[in-house]
Amino acid sequence: MEAAAKLFFSSPRFAVAGASTDTSKFGYKSKLITTYLKTIFTVNTVFTCIVLAWYHQHSLPVTPLNPKSAEIALPSHKYPTVASPSALSSPSQTSLSIVTPPKITLAVLKEAKSVDIPAVWLQPGTYDDEVLAYARDNFKAAVGGEGGNGSEGWCVLVDGEDALAAAGVDWTAQKL
Repeated sequence: MEAAAKLFFSSPRFAVAGASTDTSKFGYKSKLITTYLKTIFTVNTVFTCIVLAWYHQHSLPVTPLNPKSAEIALPSHKYPTVASPSALSSPSQTSLSIVTPPKITLAVLKEAKSVDIPAVWLQPGTYDDEVLAYARDNFKAAVGGEGGNGSEGWCVLVDGEDALAAAGVDWTAQKL
């Protein structure tokens, strides 16, 4: 899986499917995400999609995917959204992080495959056995499942910096 994570971060662009500012959405349900939020934010900070924020904080070029919102606003930057993987400007050069429930994840993966997205990262809780098998069978790199340093499996919030280093990606911390 380390090789898949390295390949994932070898892409020049990134996207996050399921990015949202709605705290009732799936991306806010994980215990790991809640724990992570408590370690980096103060009570007064506006919470948005933490996975999108991770890419932003690591100064990586990222596009949020959300079919219902025109933009996702972080405290220091507004990102225009696209509705789906097929709307990305260069899908074959974009690795895709997914923060959606398994049923939606499978549909996103099928569309991502159809536009030649090379690599996907399935956050904990976004997959079941069928989804994980589909991802592993249809992409050059699929990160997800058991392993990594997190208690819930491979997670970009926990394992991302090691994978960036393995891929030789230089990044600078950017204000949220």
